[in-house]
Amino acid sequence: MRAFNAELSKLFSLPGIWLAFLIGAFAPAVFAALDSIAEKEEIIAGVSARLSEVGYIGLGFGVQGAVILGVLAVSSEYLTESSESGGGQQITTSLTVVPSRLHFLLAKAGAVTVISILLCIVAMMTTVSATHLILGEYAPVFEWSRLIGVVCYWTFTALLAFGITVLTKNGIIPLAVLIINSSVVSFSILLSKVTKLAFYLPDRAGLEMFMSFNDRSNAILDRFHTPFTGGLVMFAWVAVLFIVAAIIFHRRDVAS
Repeated sequence: MRAFNAELSKLFSLPGIWLAFLIGAFAPAVFAALDSIAEKEEIIAGVSARLSEVGYIGLGFGVQGAVILGVLAVSSEYLTESSESGGGQQITTSLTVVPSRLHFLLAKAGAVTVISILLCIVAMMTTVSATHLILGEYAPVFEWSRLIGVVCYWTFTALLAFGITVLTKNGIIPLAVLIINSSVVSFSILLSKVTKLAFYLPDRAGLEMFMSFNDRSNAILDRFHTPFTGGLVMFAWVAVLFIVAAIIFHRRDVAS
């Protein structure tokens, strides 16, 4: 528990964590507001096929805050300190205090999980508020089962970012790839048009915990996974990545 509390304290002391909070809390609401404005006329006219997805789209695209959180939790350990502090890395100090590398990773992953859940709850509150502000009585009902799926999606995404950063020891590559994938071009959604194997990639499966997808005619497509199955697929990716990251981290020379 002391290691967990220490990791929470370290995360909250990082300047970049406040950027993660800012993006995580408000980016989903902005996406949802823009989507609501774009669909408002059709929704009021009762001809929109996407009413049930309004708001959830923002929560899907706005997961960047969780990505930043997962990356920062690990990459901050490998930043070189100032010469006044000895010019070393935080990871050396951390492993001196918590010699067990597995215990260290579990404590850090636990801290990322807790903060991801809290950040997602705040994001859902701002998103629901933005949607109701724009659509008023026409705003969709946000189902608890789908909101739980959103929480799982954000948490698993943060842990995926966490695991990838453990492997790379650098935050730039996972941060760039995951943010582009979640906000600009989803590689898994593009690949799903070519092969059904893409439906088993973590982000594509995870989105089906709370979202449906539309074709070019704006019609709702059938899900490839049920929300529960999509969650299991994404959890499996997180579990496998964490195991691989833990093995490599255990064998790695931290000073290298």
